[in-house]
Amino acid sequence: MLVDSHCHLNYLDDADASLAAARAVGVREFLCIGVDAGTRAAVIGIAERHADVWASVGLHPESTGNAGSLDWVRDGARHERVVGIGETGLDYFKVDADDVRRGQRESFSRHLEIARDVSLPVIVHTRAAEADTLELLRLHRDTIGVLHCFTESWNLASGALDLGWYVSISGIVTFRNAANVREVAARVPADRLLVETDSPFLAPVPHRGKTNEPAFVTHTAQFLATLRGQSFEALAEQTTANFHRLFARTRSRTRSQTRQERTNSSS
Repeated sequence: MLVDSHCHLNYLDDADASLAAARAVGVREFLCIGVDAGTRAAVIGIAERHADVWASVGLHPESTGNAGSLDWVRDGARHERVVGIGETGLDYFKVDADDVRRGQRESFSRHLEIARDVSLPVIVHTRAAEADTLELLRLHRDTIGVLHCFTESWNLASGALDLGWYVSISGIVTFRNAANVREVAARVPADRLLVETDSPFLAPVPHRGKTNEPAFVTHTAQFLATLRGQSFEALAEQTTANFHRLFARTRSRTRSQTRQERTNSSS
């Protein structure tokens, strides 16, 4: 069993068909990620329609120019299908303006504060902003979460791991020019590793260049298992356990769903 710990199902042409295809290859749960106020209803709606889909709410760093109030993030966190805050974070790639970077840091800090208040983990996007990302994680030691679609250095990964954070690896690890991602992926402790698609973006080899699908998380997981010298089954079991440990709100509901499925099958 695998979990796609980060996907944007609302951006797919047919989310229901994509979910069915993923289930057919052993992907059993999905975290559908919000990126702004406008997508909140869509991601929560998908989670409401599918018992194996969860949702998050947050503002992507590339959208913080008009952040305004983030009360909608706090309100969204109350929904029973919402299990995380984000994606939020910092993205300084091609961003040189101090005021833009400052706005991203302020938004990220506010997300971390909300996550602390509502006791939910944070889904972090970080690109070309290692020092500031690590500084903010250290300032908010009362929160934990995951650095998703990790593409940065071991220095950032190890600093976050020391604070109790998790690292999620996407299909980028299969790309020929992603040696740094493979180095990190090989070194992350087994109990802190997650796997994701970031669907519909960044399809792994052998589907690179195509629309990414949640089913393709199997390719990334198989590549990771080989890289780390373990079986596919062991990696799938471990990353699934890690997902439920981090996103704790999923655990009781997953057990409840399992009991209901057993009841239905015996009736």
